[in-house]
Amino acid sequence: MPHSNDPPLSDRTNDALTAAQLYYVQDLTMEAIAQELHTSRSSVSRLLSQARASGLVDIQIRSPLDAPSRVEKLILDRFQVTAHVLPVPDHASDVDRLERVALSVARILGEFFDSNMIMGIAWGSTMNAVSRHLTPKRTHNAQIVQLNGAGNTRSTGLDYANEILRRFSNAYDARLEQFPVPTFFDDPATRTAYWRERGLRRLLEMQGNMDVALFSVGSPFSMVPSHVYVGGYLDDDELAALSGAGVVGDVATVFYRADGSTDGIPLNDRGTGPELSVLRRTPRRICVVAGSSKVDSLRGALAAGLITDLFIDEGTARALVE
Repeated sequence: MPHSNDPPLSDRTNDALTAAQLYYVQDLTMEAIAQELHTSRSSVSRLLSQARASGLVDIQIRSPLDAPSRVEKLILDRFQVTAHVLPVPDHASDVDRLERVALSVARILGEFFDSNMIMGIAWGSTMNAVSRHLTPKRTHNAQIVQLNGAGNTRSTGLDYANEILRRFSNAYDARLEQFPVPTFFDDPATRTAYWRERGLRRLLEMQGNMDVALFSVGSPFSMVPSHVYVGGYLDDDELAALSGAGVVGDVATVFYRADGSTDGIPLNDRGTGPELSVLRRTPRRICVVAGSSKVDSLRGALAAGLITDLFIDEGTARALVE
């Protein structure tokens, strides 16, 4: 029931709420609802769609046995990670695959994030896709914190990262804390100096106190290129150095090898993403992956112990465990 200080619902929201109650609770047909609301059946359909998209209605699908699929069980047994394997046709392109996985994650992400919680988000192509489909959920005293800087030699990166993070903030009524630094400093000493600033120390402390971290794995080999590899963040010499160091991917622009190790990768000394030890201390670490070209990067992240919950399309999940 709305609190007395809640804003009044719009007429259309009221109609969507009424239609949802009649359809899902009282089992009325769309034709009967249309008659009751003095409108058309197509209008009722649109009202029900609005009720689902706005979070008035929360639909959950439960297996009769409430048991994980075979692939989900293999991932749990092998990597000690809870997998959510999402059905996507094998013939789907990587772009379509990402869109369908992102939509599925966006619809249920609110189950993992609530009032008085801090969620850290690593911007990128996958999070951009997720952010476009979020189901609103009202929270109190919740915070969204940016995990890594977004600036590069071409731009500040603020527009790109801000648009993504602002969608999360608006969807959950959460305060947004941006990270006003470049993705990579030119000199490791500059990062060391910045990290001593009180304003940045506050953000770093927030990252250290996250309840949820949400990210994907970046890969230089992905069919949907990770933004950091194509957005002007790395020059040819830096890309060659990553290849020479055996890098298979990154999380929040922290690079790692297939075994999850990060030592001896010079670019990490200049990067602004959280140290992997900070991520590992976060109670819930949600990784979203779509496309089999990210399997090597995903394996590296699993080897590094970065993931507690994995949302992944079915074909990529099969490739992971084969």
